[in-house]
Amino acid sequence: MTVIAELDEAALRQLVGCEVSAVCFVRDYVELHFDGPVLRAVSDPFGRYGCWGWRFPEGNSATVMRNYISKTVDEVELVPDGFLALDFGEHRFAVPLDEGSRTGPESAHLLMPDADGHRMWIC
Repeated sequence: MTVIAELDEAALRQLVGCEVSAVCFVRDYVELHFDGPVLRAVSDPFGRYGCWGWRFPEGNSATVMRNYISKTVDEVELVPDGFLALDFGEHRFAVPLDEGSRTGPESAHLLMPDADGHRMWIC
């Protein structure tokens, strides 16, 4: 069974200490995998890797995003109608949450496996 709820900072905090195991590009969205949990960026993500700023799908953003593999989430930030961000030391991966960045009703999904199946948060 999958339980669906609105994403909040407490749910997002479950990723602190998790290591990125994969960056996946799926037709029109991007996923960060964490050996179980998955953060799906339905809106085009943006961020910085060291001194490189990037915005998907522009430029070499796909190449830069692969560098997040093996990085561990240090901190999270959720600004309603603004963005959600994962910090990895000097690196940041963010998903815009504003209505202008959306291509549909949602900007992001956080999928966490649990004993009953999965729990999904959306925003």
